[in-house]
Amino acid sequence: MGRLIVNQDKVNSLNIDELVTICPFGAIENKAGKIEINAACKMCRLCIKKGPAGVMEFVEEEIVKIDKSLWKGVAVYVDHLEGDIHPVTFELIGKARELAAKVDYPVYAVFLGHNIKDKAEEILHYGVDEVFVYDYQELKDFKIEPYTAAMEAFINKVKPSTLLVGATTIGRSLAPRVAARFKTGLTADCTVLDMKDNTDLVQIRPAFGGNIMAQIINPNNRPQLATVRYKVMNAPERAAAISGKITVCDMDTVRFTSAINVLRVTKKEVEVSISDSEVIIAVGRGLKAEKDLEMIKELAELLGAQLAVTRPLIEAGWADAKRQIGLSGRTVKPKLIITCGISGAVQFTAGMNNSDCIVAINQDPKAAIFNVAHYGMVGDIYEIVPKLISNVKEGMEIA
Repeated sequence: MGRLIVNQDKVNSLNIDELVTICPFGAIENKAGKIEINAACKMCRLCIKKGPAGVMEFVEEEIVKIDKSLWKGVAVYVDHLEGDIHPVTFELIGKARELAAKVDYPVYAVFLGHNIKDKAEEILHYGVDEVFVYDYQELKDFKIEPYTAAMEAFINKVKPSTLLVGATTIGRSLAPRVAARFKTGLTADCTVLDMKDNTDLVQIRPAFGGNIMAQIINPNNRPQLATVRYKVMNAPERAAAISGKITVCDMDTVRFTSAINVLRVTKKEVEVSISDSEVIIAVGRGLKAEKDLEMIKELAELLGAQLAVTRPLIEAGWADAKRQIGLSGRTVKPKLIITCGISGAVQFTAGMNNSDCIVAINQDPKAAIFNVAHYGMVGDIYEIVPKLISNVKEGMEIA
């Protein structure tokens, strides 16, 4: 990294306007005869290459390298509601075990809340080496300041090399605060994680609207933080016997001071999410009219499936946003998903390509969806779906 500096002693009435004009981003400003650089600067260095000699200068900043040997272990934040652990936690534990095995690291879990000590033992059934429990009245309800303080205490105490957080509502709020506290990087919504021999975490996620898969590393900061959506990773099997240990941690409760007071908690109605469905019928742009959704819904009902859609149908107002699959929607991993009239753009497939069985119906034989499908049917959904409905009904009558 580096920064631009201005040699103000070389700025004069002849070159100041030239510098202001040369910047294509409007980042150079004339303030009372002095040059100032604003936040629009892209570090393109055009002002150095094309501007008056010696006025602008780029200075490389010396990077103090950290001692990676001081940071060990892969930690998982335990996402829960009143001790009821979110399943994304177990998926992250499975990935943490895989990553830790590559560099011979222990696997930790950090559990924050109130009256949760008896719930921590469940985590030990999934192969965690140690669960660090912060059980305080002040942590009963999620408030960002106390939770960040507890996470900071955990990291300072244990010094994990990597911290994985579920991309839930709480996780997406907590992870950036923790990263900022330690001045380290955070990669959101990772779809692939790997570990280098030098303990650098390889974080892969879709970028530029899903057009590329970006590989991100954080080679000179610890801990390394990544959030992962539910249903992206695979949870390990629950072992009958427990392994590892539980450590109840103490910290100064003064650090739990918060400007937020929780007056009342109103629980929302529990809804069936497409993320939890084992069978999904998904429909996309190939559907010509909103009324034609009834055909898709009929097939879904016959198969005991959930209806899902792509983003164009949400934008058209044909379905609820909670039924959208993709980067800007939900991630799913059903046993069976049938896609109807979906081209297979990366934005969509990133949200469902880990499904056990993918059946694609599309009239374009070159559609990208066939690259991820296990079985494909080339044809018009208005011809194939009614035949499927008829076949399923006949099968039910025979049974």
